[in-house]
Amino acid sequence: MKRKEVAVRREEILLAALDQVRSRGIAGVRAADVARSLGVSTALVFYHFGTLEALIIEAFRQAAERNLAVLRDELARPGPVGERLRAVLALYGPAEPTAGWHLWIEAGAAAMRDAELREVVQRLDLRWRDAVVSLITEGVAAGEFRCPDPHGAAWRLTALLDGLAVQVVAREDTVTADDCTRWVEQALAHELALTAEVR
Repeated sequence: MKRKEVAVRREEILLAALDQVRSRGIAGVRAADVARSLGVSTALVFYHFGTLEALIIEAFRQAAERNLAVLRDELARPGPVGERLRAVLALYGPAEPTAGWHLWIEAGAAAMRDAELREVVQRLDLRWRDAVVSLITEGVAAGEFRCPDPHGAAWRLTALLDGLAVQVVAREDTVTADDCTRWVEQALAHELALTAEVR
């Protein structure tokens, strides 16, 4: 039987680990279960990643990087800054729950006890928030927004979405997608002094 290339095998292990995180949570992931799901030995998992912690951190980092690639595409898209800001907040937010928010919530909880994971989570999270700061700053410079503190506004908006995500993902039937959309629009109007014409 032909051996798989290292990159292909590593990717398979990472995807299997993410599946385990989604179904069991980070604390419930075992290398043996990852290996069993692929029909390989536990030794092979450790051969590629060294430790279970390293596997989980790399799996989360790669999943987050895929989300950030979508963010980069959205930031590069031409069009009015208000439209791009709303599109980025929609990508960030939980209005359409995806496995991405399950992973972020799991990783955030686990990061409180793991310094290396905490560093990865914070670094990736800051890239989202910095993108929102940049768009608000661009909108202020273009005269589309009025906001004396783009940094603070960006953090308040993303913090609102963080909290809504917990409600949508972790608690059933407390917040709807329409609620999220409406409340984010209200927050945007407040933070950016949007008039009815701009909205």
